[in-house]
Amino acid sequence: MDYIGQLDTEVFFFLNGLHAPWLDQIMFYLSNTLTSIPLFLLLIYLLAKTFGKKIWIPLLCIGICIALTDRITSGIMKPGFARLRPTHEPLIAEKVHTVNGYKGGKFGFASGHAANTFGVAMIIFLLLRKHYRFVGFMFLWAGVVTYTRIYLGVHYPGDIIVGLSIGLLCGWVTFRLHELVQLRLAKSNTAG
Repeated sequence: MDYIGQLDTEVFFFLNGLHAPWLDQIMFYLSNTLTSIPLFLLLIYLLAKTFGKKIWIPLLCIGICIALTDRITSGIMKPGFARLRPTHEPLIAEKVHTVNGYKGGKFGFASGHAANTFGVAMIIFLLLRKHYRFVGFMFLWAGVVTYTRIYLGVHYPGDIIVGLSIGLLCGWVTFRLHELVQLRLAKSNTAG
């Protein structure tokens, strides 16, 4: 475990060290959830176009996905593992590149940003892939948002990898839930 922790720290410093003054504010901006509102509005439009009056089903499943990823990472794992973020780790905090003095909360394992963005990317991809080829860009969006967390110094790569995995799994599970609900509704409509 010590070797994994040391490797995680070394990879963190490499990735956190890939910074430039002109890029700092862009990364800070991209890390903010509110920045993605135009993307979310586009996705709601595409979901409405695809699912019509039944848009409530995918929206409910996306909401469940976000609630799951957030609860698992921020509600259970962060307090449970209590792994300090790089910005709060006394041995390395002074060496970490931060932006605007942002340090995040005390604990960082696993990344809620990674879990939430990759969860949303996965369920959106699975819901819309047959209708819109370009929907795979959701994974690029999730990757960029997730990298900003290392750039800003608030997550180790290990935090990101575990958060990403949780997100992909929750996205897949909630997509399966969507399919199950659609199937049940179709059966009840034909039976009634």
